Order: sequence, then structure tokens, then C-alpha cells
Amino acid sequence: MTDRRSFYDRRASFRVRESQRYYHQLLKRHFGFLVLPGVRVLETGCGLGDLLAAVRPARGVGVDFSETIINLARQRHAELEFHVADVLEFSSDEQFDYILLSDLVNDLSDVQAFLTHLHQFAHPRSRLVINFFNNLWRPVLAVAEAIGAKAPTPPQNWLSTEDMKNLLHLAAWEVIKTDPRILWPVRTPLVEPLLNRWLAPLLRPFCLTLCLVARPRPQTPPDQHYRCTVVVPARNEAGNIEAAVQRIPEMGLGTEIIFIEGHSTDSTWDEIHQVVARHSHRNIKIVKQQSKGKGGAVQEAFAAAAGDILFILDADLTVPPEQLPKFYEVLRSGTAEFVNGVRLVYPLEDQAMRFLNMVANKFFGLAFSWLLGQSVKDTLCGTKVLFRADYDAIACNRAYFGDFDPFGDFDLLFGAAKLNLRIVDLPVRYQARTYGATNIQRWRHGWLLLRMVSFAGRRLKFVR
Repeated sequence: MTDRRSFYDRRASFRVRESQRYYHQLLKRHFGFLVLPGVRVLETGCGLGDLLAAVRPARGVGVDFSETIINLARQRHAELEFHVADVLEFSSDEQFDYILLSDLVNDLSDVQAFLTHLHQFAHPRSRLVINFFNNLWRPVLAVAEAIGAKAPTPPQNWLSTEDMKNLLHLAAWEVIKTDPRILWPVRTPLVEPLLNRWLAPLLRPFCLTLCLVARPRPQTPPDQHYRCTVVVPARNEAGNIEAAVQRIPEMGLGTEIIFIEGHSTDSTWDEIHQVVARHSHRNIKIVKQQSKGKGGAVQEAFAAAAGDILFILDADLTVPPEQLPKFYEVLRSGTAEFVNGVRLVYPLEDQAMRFLNMVANKFFGLAFSWLLGQSVKDTLCGTKVLFRADYDAIACNRAYFGDFDPFGDFDLLFGAAKLNLRIVDLPVRYQARTYGATNIQRWRHGWLLLRMVSFAGRRLKFVR
């Protein structure tokens, strides 16, 4: 059996030259997209530490069993910390936000034991980012190794995506998304950008490297509870305000309601004041919107919120407020980190949604599920729930997408996907309006949604 430590020690003198191959540059770029900068990162099997440095950690720790290679890593990246240890034997009391395994699982004697071992370095919100070679490329890589275009390796594990998902499941990790990358690992003007940026997302089974993002399987104590804030954007909804207060339940450690009134032409603002006076026993705040659009209303209301968990409930009450505890429990239990309401599972009441709207919603659900890498069946259901801490992280990273979303739904969905949050769809019983008229303009907003698809594609899928 090959002594892997000796093998890699003997090849240490070649590593600097081999690390300059374009494949490694592409990997650094993609990991830089998947990993937030300025967080605590552990890389096991770190080699020269170039990938760890590329993700710009606030604290970066690398582990490799080759002392010769670790000495090179310390020379190249003095700002990072490196340890000589077998990854199955390395121990630390420190926990990390991201744990990276790049081209490592192909080389391990017991992948399941190693994945189980990694839990000691993870907290409940940690993310595990893995990449490994696609079986389809095995003969190509064998030829590349024979002609010196690829670094030689000892005998490898050739794992499929399903193999890796199963091993993660056995080791108590939950896969959030899969993201195959790289069709052409050679620097070639015009050809490489075309294949890797534009065609690789469309030809996922043929990509060279398979990337997975996972989180520790949730283990939330049953007595863990949170303060809640329900944000109710209201424009021309005077007839629904009283019912909203009466029907929004108390949840967790207490429920705050925030009405944000958005330039109504009816008596919504006056009605909110009157309802608040009649329900002084409820914790209610009122905000007069300064920006435009529902997206701006949600951002202003979230800024004023005191809860640990933030809910959005449309004032038309087409999603019954009585269903909010289901959203709370999915988030509280750790089943999800972002809960998205879905109106397209249960039968709809008459007049609840026009036929063309339903067709468009189904199309955009398929499109955005592909773009986000997680199932999102209904992007425009107004009810979405997330932790305040995650919303703050989305807001801090908003510059990546910019101020692009008049609806508010996509700012949150895109931000959650970029943060690798676990998004879960929760089916709701969608009901017809009992007061007022919809604020949705079918053709104008449909065109905006098509623009959102294009925008998300450039920022989340066809990434340079």
C-alpha cells in the first residue's frame, strides 16, 4: 500500500510549479465566490495554503500531513496558521465558520470517519465546502498525468455525487447545494471563458470538479425559543388591518407586529392608528414608509424590528396568519435557515390567483430553483421568515447584488443563496382577497421578473 505521506513529501519540490496551473486558479476563484470573506476558515489537506489565502479569512488555519509542504506554506502565507498533522488525527478546541476540503476526499482511506471527525471543528451554523473530481473525467486525467499535464497522485477514491451525499448523510451532515464547475481547465483566450462561465452551468454532468456545500445536521433543543417580529407592509389595505392584528398569533418568547404603511390613497394610515389604540395589549409598532416599493418597506421595517426571527406577512392576508407558527417551528427547530412560503401545492380558492399568474409563477419557480441551487417553488409568495442575524448578514453583503429588487423577495432569496443558507419551501393555503385589489401589475411585473432571472444568472450561476 502506498505511503501517502512519503509520496507527497517526495513531490514537495514540484508543488509550487504545479500550483500555477490554471485549474488551481479556477478553484481559487470559485471558492472565493462560495466562502464569505472575513470569517474563520479551516482547510484540511491545505497543501501550500494558496486556496485558504484566496478566500480572505479573518482567521485561517491549514492542516496537512507533509511537513515539507507546510514549511513552504508558512513561507508563502505568513498571515495564516499551519499545522503538520494527519487530518484524521488533528485536534483543536477552535470552531470555524467554513471548513474546506479541496481535492481531498479522493485521497482518504476512510471518508466517513473523516467527515464525522470534522464535527469537532464546526458550530451549528458552520459550512463544509467540498470539491472532488468527476468520475467522467477519469480517463482524461489519467492521460494528463501520463504526459505531465497533471500532478501524479497515489491510487484515488473515485466518488460520485451520490456517493458523497450518502457519506455526508452517514456522517450527520446535510447537503445544501451541489455546484459542478470547470469544463476547460486550461487557460485559453475566448474558449475558456465561454466554456467555464457560460456553458458549465448548463452542462453540469460533464464538469471536471463537483462542489458540495453542507451544514451540520440540526440538533436544536426542544426548549429553545426566540422573540418574533411580524412585518406587515400595507398599501391601500385599510379593511385588513384589524383582522391582521386579531389573527396574528403570539409565538415563541413574544410577538412584535410592525405595520409599515406605503403611500396609500385610502385610509390605511388612519386605520392603523385606530387599530393600535384598540389593541393596546399587543406589541405593535407603526412606520411610515420613506422609500418606494415593497422591498424598501421590508428593509425599513426590519431595521426597526426587535425580534430574533423576522416574518413578512402581506396585509392582504391571502396567506392566513394562523399558519405563521408552522414557519416559526421550521426555523426554530433548525430544519431551515430561510423559510419560503409556497402557494402552488394545495388547491387554490376561486379568484385567489389568475391562470396566467399561476403559469408564470411555476415557470419562475423552476428558473430560480436552478439559479439558486435549492428548490424554490414559489418566488413571489409574500411570506418569508429568517433569523435577524442572517438578515443582517444579507444586508451587509447587499452590495454584491446592488439595489435591484422592488419586490423585496429576491433581495432576500438571492442573499440567502449567496450565504449558503438552507432554504426550505413551506406549503400554505392561499386564499382569495376579502378587501381591496392586488398591487401586482401582471405584464409590468412579469417583465421585471424576467430581468431578475437574467440578473441572478449573471451574479449566481454564470460567474466569472
